[in-house]
Amino acid sequence: MKTTRYFEEQVLRKRPFLKRQWCERALDEPIYYEIQPDDRIRYWIFIPELGTHLRVITLEDGETVHNAFPDHAFKP
Repeated sequence: MKTTRYFEEQVLRKRPFLKRQWCERALDEPIYYEIQPDDRIRYWIFIPELGTHLRVITLEDGETVHNAFPDHAFKP
């Protein structure tokens, strides 16, 4: 999985509970996705271990993970 420096240095440090395989699964099997105005892409997947949805944001290429966090407000 390709990641940005921000993801490696900031996101994983702030959210040590995140698992890379969750992010990979979100890209492979999203329940929903949308393109942001800046062309980055948001992917959502439900993570039973978290009890909520995970939002994963990639760069424009749809492969490089830039951010990931639990999204309690997401309604499928």
